[in-house]
Amino acid sequence: MTPIRLLIVEDDHKIAEIQRRFVERLENVELCGIAHTLADARDLVDVMEPELILLDVYFPDGNGLELLRELRARDSRSDVILITAAKEVETLRSALRGGVFDYILKPLVFERLQEAVNRYREHLDKLSALNQLAQKEVDALLPRGSQDTDHPRQERLPKGIDGLTLDKIRDVIAHGGHWSAEEMGAEMGASRTTARRYLEYLVGTGELSAEVSYGSVGRPERRYCLKT
Repeated sequence: MTPIRLLIVEDDHKIAEIQRRFVERLENVELCGIAHTLADARDLVDVMEPELILLDVYFPDGNGLELLRELRARDSRSDVILITAAKEVETLRSALRGGVFDYILKPLVFERLQEAVNRYREHLDKLSALNQLAQKEVDALLPRGSQDTDHPRQERLPKGIDGLTLDKIRDVIAHGGHWSAEEMGAEMGASRTTARRYLEYLVGTGELSAEVSYGSVGRPERRYCLKT
């Protein structure tokens, strides 16, 4: 099987390194370069001709959506998965208009990237197997999210995060208040360390916010509440 040639375009060097390590864990994927600026990205796209680009939005020298529009304007063969912290609906709309294959919010989880790349590989395989189009083949290729409304996809969770436990914490937090990891652990019948892992995960997804408070003995403590 021919490997997918993949380019990482990310200005944050640490995040780019995390993505590089994730990509190296993927089967039949070849990393052909890492660009930290849009200028470098343009050069690497021209020279390396990647099939797939992991693209951020915000760069010191511009916006990743500009590169996306340039690729589409010149009918580039490179497809794009946007990986970004941008949660504005207009950014998503622009990305969809630009023809992104997928849109992943940071922090990036390996399983979510793996799912996206596997779907991209299946997409390529379906395209290469076609001789001529019929409607059912078109329907199989194009995203049709409405067909899954009766069977919603399960939330993709990282290793060490259980869905039932996560829902229990969400239910507790939904009733209000500011919770420490120790208090949450006592409420759910788990250790403080386990509770903190789940609470920090929800901070990462943007569902909760955390603030540092000082107890009666002056020891700093993170307390968690619903993000407003």
